[in-house]
Amino acid sequence: MSKEALKEAVRRAVEAGRGRKFKQGIELQITLENLDLKKTEERISFEALLPHGNGRERKVAFFAEGEMAVRAKEAGADLVLSREELEALGKDPKRAKKLAEEYDLFLAQPDLMPLAGRLLGRILGPRDKIPKPVPPNANLSQVLERYRKLLFLRTKDQPAIRARIGSEDMPEDKVAENALSVLEALELALQKGKGRLKAIYLKTTMGKPVKVEVKG
Repeated sequence: MSKEALKEAVRRAVEAGRGRKFKQGIELQITLENLDLKKTEERISFEALLPHGNGRERKVAFFAEGEMAVRAKEAGADLVLSREELEALGKDPKRAKKLAEEYDLFLAQPDLMPLAGRLLGRILGPRDKIPKPVPPNANLSQVLERYRKLLFLRTKDQPAIRARIGSEDMPEDKVAENALSVLEALELALQKGKGRLKAIYLKTTMGKPVKVEVKG
C-alpha cells in the first residue's frame, strides 16, 4: 500500500464530506476475507500506534494511589482514582458506565489490576477499555503520550476493522501516515492467521466511504 494512494483517498474523502458545521473525524474501514470468526484462532486483534494522533485529545483515567497517583496527576492523566474510589465505583454501575463512555482508555498500577478487572471488567471489557498495567518505575509522561496515540483493534461479529485515524483539518500526509501505520500492524496480525485484506475505505464522520486504490 503506497502513501500516495492513501493521501489521494484522504483528499477525496474530505472533499466528499464537506459542508458540516462541526469538525469531522476521518475513519479507516478495512474489510477482510478468508476468516471464520466462529473460530477463536482466526479472530484478529492487534495494536497500532498513530504517529500523529487521531485529531482529538483522548481522555485517560488512571487507577493509582500514593506516589504513583501523584506522578500520574503531574504527568497529565485526566482522572486519577484511588483504591477506595475504585471500590466505590464498583458499587455504582450507573456511574461506572458513564465513566466508561467519558474516558477513552484506562491505565492502572499493577496491584490494582485484579480489583479493576473484578469490579469493572463487565463494563469496560465490551468497550475494549480493560485497564492496561503500568510499571511503578515507568516514565508516566511518556506512557500517557504513547497510550493516547495507541489503538486497540479487533474483529467483532464481522470480518472488518474500523478506526478513527484523524480529523478533516489534519494535513493529508499525516492522516495517510496514520493509516499506513494501522495497515502495517494489521498485516503483521494477519500473518498469524488466515485472513487477508479485501478492501480499504476512508470516510469522514458524515461523508460517504471512498475506496482506496491498492495498486502501486
